[in-house]
Amino acid sequence: MTRIGLVVNPVAGLGGRVGLGGTDGPDRARAALSLGAHPLAGARAAAALGELAARAGKSTRAGCPAPGSGLLVVTAAGPLGADSVAAAGLAGRVVYAAGAGRDTSAADTAAAVRAVVAEGVDLLLFAGGDGTARDVLGALGDVPCPVLGVPTGVKMHSAVFAVSPRATGEVAAAWLARTGNVRLRDAEVMDRDEDALGEGRVTSRLFGWLPVPDVPVRVQQRKTGSTATAPDAVGGIAAEVAERVGAGLLALGPGSTTRAVAASLGADVSLTGVDVLALRPGHPPRTVAREAGEDALLALGPAWIALSPIGGQGFLLGRGNQQISPRVLRAAGGREHLLVLCTEAKLAALGGRPLLLDTGDDALDAELSGHLPVITGRRRTSLYRLAM
Repeated sequence: MTRIGLVVNPVAGLGGRVGLGGTDGPDRARAALSLGAHPLAGARAAAALGELAARAGKSTRAGCPAPGSGLLVVTAAGPLGADSVAAAGLAGRVVYAAGAGRDTSAADTAAAVRAVVAEGVDLLLFAGGDGTARDVLGALGDVPCPVLGVPTGVKMHSAVFAVSPRATGEVAAAWLARTGNVRLRDAEVMDRDEDALGEGRVTSRLFGWLPVPDVPVRVQQRKTGSTATAPDAVGGIAAEVAERVGAGLLALGPGSTTRAVAASLGADVSLTGVDVLALRPGHPPRTVAREAGEDALLALGPAWIALSPIGGQGFLLGRGNQQISPRVLRAAGGREHLLVLCTEAKLAALGGRPLLLDTGDDALDAELSGHLPVITGRRRTSLYRLAM
């Protein structure tokens, strides 16, 4: 049987929808749970396994084994992996069990990775964010095991993740079948630079590299650092946004571009959170919510949503802005009230790659996909493709 490994960080992404950002450390995870957060990592890992099983079984014929029956998933107990394996209906072998009654820690992730890889797996899947990727990097050391991340964290600046859980299964199946000349490449393990954040910049630090199957478009790029935005471009974008919104609420996603647009409008917003402004022609904007979570955004009622893609990666939804959830997007009116803000230089740097969607709701991602006008200045837009 083909052996794949799976290690899940069950608290990865827990703080996203409640506006807490990452959940590194047990205190942040408990705080997220107290605010009503629901774990998503296990379900996203199961979706990745389900896609892998379906693709691995596409060549089966009548009378042959069921899809996925040739796969053995080597994993850790309970929410660290076995629960996801069971949910995907695959055969699993548990080789690590975290201590009962303890909060799952980075040490558990590292120990589980070492135990799983010791079984000689063909590919290690891990579900988490940048912090989990760093734990995997440290646990593997010099062991040359191919890896691929199921994106379940909040930020995910690293280049070791597929663009969505289902894309993870797609890439894993291609690698295991050795189809399409899939090769390994050394992909960057990154994490947010907290010192730069204190200086008003969203950028990342490099911690090392992991060998990842190279499937363009289906495996994400690393985030590139923010650069100074031309005042004329920002001013033009801000004027266009103000005209379109008129008198109403504007929810601004995180990032240096949206923060610069807010400043041009006359407001000070957070760099990594979602803030809501009340706009009224001829008057300065009023901040009605700062670093709002999903529930707060829903309580405020329908609002225009302004987002800017992540530099280098092109993600518009599903990375760093999970509080703008499918429920929030639908309440806002979907595509009709979604404003995509991007300078021409930032858009050109994507090299024609689409803006990416990973909201966790496949039906909504399909609705949002297609060409959408991107505001690049005053009375200036570029039609650009959004894709799952």
